[in-house]
Amino acid sequence: MKSPYEFKKLCLFFLMGMLVFSLTGCLTCPKSGVINKSTLKGYPIDTDVFTTAQRTVSPGQKPAVKINLYEISKYNQYGYGNWTIGDPLKVVMRTDIMPAVYSGANVTKKAKLLNFFTISDIHITDKESPNQLIYLQRLHPTLPVGTSLYSGIMMYTTHLLDVAIQTINALHKNNPFDFGISLGDTCNSTQYNELRWYIDVLDGQAITPSSGAHLGADTIDYQKSYQAVGLDKTIPWYQTMGNHDHFWMGSIPVNDFLRNSYVSDTILATGDVLKDPTKITSSDYYMGVFDGSAIYGDIKGAGPVGMFSSAPKIVADPDRRSLKREEWMKEFFITSTSPAGHGFNLVDASNGFACYSFLPKSTIPIKVIVLDDTQREDDNSFDIHGHGFLDQARWSWLKKELADGDAAGQLMIIAAHVPIGVEVTALNSEMGWWTDPQNAVTLPDLIAELQSHPNLIMWISGHRHLNTVKAFISPDSVNAPEKGFWQVETSSLRDFPQQFRTFEIYINSDYTISIITTDVDPAVKDGTPAAISRKYAIAAGQIVGADVYNFNPTNDPTVKSMPTGSYNAELVKQLSPEMQEKLRNL
Repeated sequence: MKSPYEFKKLCLFFLMGMLVFSLTGCLTCPKSGVINKSTLKGYPIDTDVFTTAQRTVSPGQKPAVKINLYEISKYNQYGYGNWTIGDPLKVVMRTDIMPAVYSGANVTKKAKLLNFFTISDIHITDKESPNQLIYLQRLHPTLPVGTSLYSGIMMYTTHLLDVAIQTINALHKNNPFDFGISLGDTCNSTQYNELRWYIDVLDGQAITPSSGAHLGADTIDYQKSYQAVGLDKTIPWYQTMGNHDHFWMGSIPVNDFLRNSYVSDTILATGDVLKDPTKITSSDYYMGVFDGSAIYGDIKGAGPVGMFSSAPKIVADPDRRSLKREEWMKEFFITSTSPAGHGFNLVDASNGFACYSFLPKSTIPIKVIVLDDTQREDDNSFDIHGHGFLDQARWSWLKKELADGDAAGQLMIIAAHVPIGVEVTALNSEMGWWTDPQNAVTLPDLIAELQSHPNLIMWISGHRHLNTVKAFISPDSVNAPEKGFWQVETSSLRDFPQQFRTFEIYINSDYTISIITTDVDPAVKDGTPAAISRKYAIAAGQIVGADVYNFNPTNDPTVKSMPTGSYNAELVKQLSPEMQEKLRNL
């Protein structure tokens, strides 16, 4: 029997040990959310890296047996999510904005001016967060936007990003990129942990893609911690703000009710906000969360409130907190890749103004104008906040940047999250240009301003999860064809085709500009989580059944069909006489 002194000493040692444990966490137990980095492994990519100009991932035929999106365990049984490697996708020569007499015959590429990549709509998702809208997908099973509310892809968002980054690194070795830019919607719902996973994947950090109780962290593939590779440190990358980066689910400003729901231990009960956004505080349905201990991510805590004897609970997590726009911007300064701030170092990040410009190469007169064209949080509207919008400060800033670019003899690229002119301009269009009087500029006036700057060559964007190319033809195509410009959208790394884009800009022998834009399939390796992500993304499209690749609500003749969701093109642009002369002397 131990003496009272020895017993007290043992108690003291025990208490000291518990104190150290509580302060440091368990360094060997993934369930604590703290991981032993030295034992982590990453996920390799396929050794065969190619662009769609070489080979293309093609989805298989839609199976005959109909199943529900959430019946993931049946995907293999009925053949959902299969794909093949198909033929190269040709690069289409586009001269829509050139003079009608232009043929391009005998024109050669004189010099490459710029080479960069874009990624967009990654939607890094905390699938165990209590305030998602998972159950709404079951209420609207055939709605294409429903896959944004729920699909099996949500289990593997960090893994797919990691593979895309590794694919970019592989391409960089043979054809170095001058920079990369992300076109917004890094997060799915403004959460701190979602943003940190995103930045940490690009930085090559250890990733623990789970939250709360960290269920399944030792046994389930999409829950296990892993080591991300990170973007090649020689490639600077820049960031654009998207609507999902500062609105709840990309749709509604975060009020006190929603802010508390992020860090709650109770699964959110709300109404059908797809039908009526004002029903956000209605306790009609529990929205559910993924069960991280289930191999197919079964949904728990979802259904009509009347089905439950008590509110479904989960383990709360303070890292799920919602970020205000200035807080979101400041996180980009906590990084090991360049530049620190990833563009937000060029503005005052403390006030949430997310617009800036930069010159990728000091020796080449091309300026990138990064424009935040998402709605404001304080507009007091109840619509889905996915419209294009500029307040007066951003509108004035954009006009000055364009005027300064012309005066300096710089070609210009606008990088924004929301595209223009490809959606119906009305309040009932979730992605069209907002017609509310709070918008400082109408769409026609915006386009007229853009076409008054002949040095603008391109508007690049994400948002719609499409790879669409649109021509904005000069209002005077005979006498001033240089007033035309191109718009190129980059699809989502979440939804199929899960691609990023590359852009190579050349000066041609006749002193026109050629922009060669190419889609790239991430080089997923069989048996890895990213390969499962691709399978689930293809299955989601097959089950929902919408022809999402040929979505063209404005019936624009310059927007071409995309049979496999991809579109490669060489886009030719006329330069003004002054700009031609400057490039001759470069």
